[in-house]
Amino acid sequence: MLPPPEKKPVPTPLPEEAVKPVDWKDYRDHLATADQEGHRVWIYPRKPHGRFTRARTWVSWLLLAVMFIGPFVRINGNPLLLLNFLERKFVILGQIFWPQDMIISAVTMLVFLVGIVIFTTAFGRLWCGWTCPQTVLMEMVFRKIEYFIEGDAHEQRALNKAPWTATKIIKKLGKHAIFFALSFLIGNTLLAYFIGTEQLFHIIADDPMNHLSGLTFMILFTLLFYGIFARFREQACTFICPYGRLQSTLLDENTIVVAYDYKRGEKRGTLRRNVPPMQRRHDGFGDCIDCYQCVTVCPTGIDIRDGTQMECVNCTACIDACDDVMDKIKRPRGLIRFASLNGIERGERLRVTPRLVGYAIVLLALIALWMVLVFTRSDVEATMLRAPGSMFQMMPDGHLSNLYTVKVVNKTSREIPIEFKLENVKGELQVMGGHIVVPPQQLAENSVLIGLDPKLIRHGKLPLVIGVYSNGKHIEAIYTTFIGPRDDRDHDDKHEHD
Repeated sequence: MLPPPEKKPVPTPLPEEAVKPVDWKDYRDHLATADQEGHRVWIYPRKPHGRFTRARTWVSWLLLAVMFIGPFVRINGNPLLLLNFLERKFVILGQIFWPQDMIISAVTMLVFLVGIVIFTTAFGRLWCGWTCPQTVLMEMVFRKIEYFIEGDAHEQRALNKAPWTATKIIKKLGKHAIFFALSFLIGNTLLAYFIGTEQLFHIIADDPMNHLSGLTFMILFTLLFYGIFARFREQACTFICPYGRLQSTLLDENTIVVAYDYKRGEKRGTLRRNVPPMQRRHDGFGDCIDCYQCVTVCPTGIDIRDGTQMECVNCTACIDACDDVMDKIKRPRGLIRFASLNGIERGERLRVTPRLVGYAIVLLALIALWMVLVFTRSDVEATMLRAPGSMFQMMPDGHLSNLYTVKVVNKTSREIPIEFKLENVKGELQVMGGHIVVPPQQLAENSVLIGLDPKLIRHGKLPLVIGVYSNGKHIEAIYTTFIGPRDDRDHDDKHEHD
């Protein structure tokens, strides 16, 4: 006889109010770049033009020039910027930083992060739209190439829907070939910031089999940037970059952002040429004629009239599009403009809030700390430790000796001769093999023998202060301990104490 079938637990139905249905008419419930099935909605932003677009173009050319020329700029023989993580060597504005400068690196990072917080609190995501490398390269380089080859938004849309003719194949292949070549150039430029131009050119000119790891990184960088700019595009800002998601914690009602003046624009209504402006206002309509020009130029596909949104990168394309429409219908510009919520509701200008003051104080304190650390930073970093496994030795002249291992890091691009002197006691300090000369950006290691009169040693040890000199100039002091025998004086002291 078969056992009775096991009863399966019946799931408890969720309360109807616990699951909120998605309202696809509400922008808060979905992304503009995804449909109801989760498929991507490709964005075809219309080509923007206007005063802000011209300003962004000039800013982008400047930033692109800095980016591509940067690896070749030298300051005192050092690169403008080098982040060599493999060799743990970092160069910022020609100044070399080593892992020993970790405190300076940490403070620099804090200054950068707090600066972003303050800037975002005051001016929103202006960084994203105007200076972020992703936006600059996408909108000012790759997008413009796409406009040049495939035309404006409606032409691109028509081309993608058209059958695969010879013209379409040539345009698509040409565009993606240029995209890939540019990605290769960008990838190699950024790689130069990590390994230096000398190493990059050596990899390019030498036998590829000798640099498989370097070539692998070059190919990966190229594919990464090609994928971002050819396909991923605005998704990098929406899904990858965490900065946009911090907006809700950084922005307040006094933050200046790209904003729609709803008090002036509402209620929206199509412009009718036979209705005079006075009659339109009498009927309750605002200046927004619901033309959707601000939406068609948005590279992330949002409607700025819905308010500040995570996807908005403050690129100002919607401001130019709206200003153009306002000019045509003879209404004042600025229906969409840089403004704060209080600026639109109450007509207030940028106000310095207590939170902004607090952030600024923290930033100034960090900058002051950073300047102190940088300007008091030594050119060398020296450490001296007793040689592993060594004990004190009795010398023929009756002195005691300790053997040390000294390491000196040269942080500069020049040779530095190093001398050591005992600062707090009289004794003999001998560098094995003569004076130390540390090559540029290198680490020198040597042995040092220190001899002292046994009468100086109390309780079996003596703290030492050793001065580090270069060409007679005191650079820094290092501290170590001299070890000797525990003599009878220790017992005498103990008896006297008892």
